[in-house]
Amino acid sequence: MHSPIKLAAVSLFAMALTTTSPHLINMNQLTFGGQNAEAYWSPDGTRLIFQTTRPPYQCDQIFIMNADGSGQHLVSTGKGRTTCGYFLRDGKHIVYASTHEAGESCPPAADRSKGYVWAVYPGYDVYLATDTGSILKKLTDTPGYDAEATVNWKTGKIVYTSLASGDLDLWTMRIDGSHKQRITKKAGYDGGAVFSRDGRKLVWRANYPPNAAAMTRYKELLADNLTSPMKVELMVADAGGKNAHAITSFGCASFAPTFTPDGKKILFASNKNHCDSRQFELFFVNLDGSGLEQVTDFGGFTSFPEFSPDGKKLVFCSDRNAKERYEFNIFVADWQ
Repeated sequence: MHSPIKLAAVSLFAMALTTTSPHLINMNQLTFGGQNAEAYWSPDGTRLIFQTTRPPYQCDQIFIMNADGSGQHLVSTGKGRTTCGYFLRDGKHIVYASTHEAGESCPPAADRSKGYVWAVYPGYDVYLATDTGSILKKLTDTPGYDAEATVNWKTGKIVYTSLASGDLDLWTMRIDGSHKQRITKKAGYDGGAVFSRDGRKLVWRANYPPNAAAMTRYKELLADNLTSPMKVELMVADAGGKNAHAITSFGCASFAPTFTPDGKKILFASNKNHCDSRQFELFFVNLDGSGLEQVTDFGGFTSFPEFSPDGKKLVFCSDRNAKERYEFNIFVADWQ
């Protein structure tokens, strides 16, 4: 069981922390207990949408909170499993993926007898909802996995990962679900994509099996609605998928990329210092893969960074100060 969420403490004050990163100052902890991840800003910078597993829910649901951690509340259905909530540019609507139509209970956890694998639940579809939780439209309705949606506020486009082609590819669509377009076609997993702020570039994580044996394992896992995340590299391309190129080649797990506000660098999480471990730190890299710089040195797990709309703050997830194994909390810091 997870430790109780100390919502009263969250609403009254954030917990000040020291940090060894020269880029992060005035770091505050916004959640306390449970598994909290993938926090993304509202367009006006006053709120965050995130996914959390906390009592009474047995698997991830989508919550919204104020930027200081107060006012945490459920905005998904409370049924099934959810992932990847994101605000639309009007700040009044959100998108997220959910399995609630496939079943009200949490789908079974990934079968770890097959190694460290992620489940790509076929019941996931992407939904459009109000920021108060009312579902307005189901945006995807193809057999298999549809999830990992993010939105570019300038163009209004959504990018997401779908199994519609029979492989885990990136697709784009408009905010009403129309004009769906497949933009990656290389065999392997493409996911966790985000646009640059001007809408001209994409960055994402990819696992392209390098040989026949690796491809066979990838396909066998996919047939069981699973994929392995331990050998993923980062890719950058034009918004339509052209001119794709790798910007990491660590042979480890690099994911959760985000563009800096000026679009010139990528901030991401990687276990490159300790491959095959849970020790993830944040790193910078240029769009051509040069200029690698380590940003954090916390130890443990730190990931899912995103800059605030004004570029002055960074939100991220970490197991710093965790009271138990697999506890992850959301932090925010001033960026310099």
